[in-house]
Amino acid sequence: MATETKVIAPVGSGEKGCCKSGPGYATPLAAMSGPREKLIYVIAVYTGTGREKPDYLATVDVDPSSATYCSVIHRLPMPFLGDELHHSGWNSCSSCHGDASADRRYLVLPSFISGRIYAIDTKADPRAPSLYKYVDPKEIAEKTGLAFPHTTHCLASGEILVSCLGDKDGNAQGSGFLLLDSDFNIKNRWEKPGHSPLFGYDFWYQPRHKTMISTSLGAPKAFSKGFDLQDVADGFYGSHLHVYSWPGGEMKQLIDLGDTGLIPLEVVISVKPIKVENWVLPEMPGLITDFLISLDDRFFYFVNWLHGDIRQYNIEDPKNPVLTGQIWVGGLLQKGGPVKAVREDGGTYQFDVPQIKGKSLRGGPQMIQLSLDGKRLYATNSLYSVWDRQFYPELMDKGSHIIQIDVDTEKGGISINPDFFVDFGEEPDGPSLAHEMRYPGGDCTSDIWI
Repeated sequence: MATETKVIAPVGSGEKGCCKSGPGYATPLAAMSGPREKLIYVIAVYTGTGREKPDYLATVDVDPSSATYCSVIHRLPMPFLGDELHHSGWNSCSSCHGDASADRRYLVLPSFISGRIYAIDTKADPRAPSLYKYVDPKEIAEKTGLAFPHTTHCLASGEILVSCLGDKDGNAQGSGFLLLDSDFNIKNRWEKPGHSPLFGYDFWYQPRHKTMISTSLGAPKAFSKGFDLQDVADGFYGSHLHVYSWPGGEMKQLIDLGDTGLIPLEVVISVKPIKVENWVLPEMPGLITDFLISLDDRFFYFVNWLHGDIRQYNIEDPKNPVLTGQIWVGGLLQKGGPVKAVREDGGTYQFDVPQIKGKSLRGGPQMIQLSLDGKRLYATNSLYSVWDRQFYPELMDKGSHIIQIDVDTEKGGISINPDFFVDFGEEPDGPSLAHEMRYPGGDCTSDIWI
């Protein structure tokens, strides 16, 4: 059963009704006028680094007027080792804006490897969150057959939906969607019987279109040991999008992206592989691992974890996106590394990657988060500890970091902020791996409007 560690207050109180506002904002444009972010909650991982320490939730001060600006001000360790915290979401968001009884209080942290799902209370003290309860993976497996929880989104009903990538043995055939009630008790699988995805990963729903789309990664028993090309050949990785009816849970369409769409973690603009030398393959894919759209639908951002760049596109004409900004903040092709890009004429080149506050940028850009007003883009550099060790082994010894990208919201364009650098290589218990970021009041990737 769900193991309760502490109860601060009921999940919600008050009256329902659109005359009283609930969490978040009425519209995306209203959110753009919200207050500037002062704190960021960041997933920090020790699992897979060789350090016998629990993963934790770091609270980072991003208020320029604060004495502790650009530093970790609180760390909440999980009660177990080996979780591999990964993504995060809220128990309530703008989808509940018309419900005055709803409360954006709990940050939901699925553990990719252990299967636990933590609920973290951020309301009692936003600068020092505390553990509310966790859902036991054995109970999840017994009641639903699901394991390897990944992405979580709140529903307008107050329930919480979590994508899972397989069964307890790591088989993709066990993937599906876990439905929790408002107090994190297990209800059931969300999708109807016979409508589970071929492979699980990320998802997003839009009630206005009565549609949910989920993406594919692969079988946990394959990707959890590192990336192996033979696993691709053996069919352990996905290349499909799954289109579901919302809220019915029936798969209406299965879109096969083919070989060029293998591992569609996020589905965005196509990035041409770069010819390289001194690497395992003759061509290096960008490996887009995260993307987002500004709340006014003007700019689109994504990262290439292997190439090492962050891109900004103007999408005011959705059918004709225009590249308006590109910066190199790491990657396997930076100057000084062994891997080189190869031109058509046979010559080679690498990319300049600047230092920030005297620190070299490590790994490749992985997760991004945009400020509500669209002017600041934050980026971390850890994907998943096993893959980090394989592709960027220096992260094991030097840890992750967070950088800030300044955005020109008028003409377009992005640039590195030279004064912002949060170094997770200097954590008290040793270097850790920083992954997803959330603002206490919601952000560009946590809220769904209905």
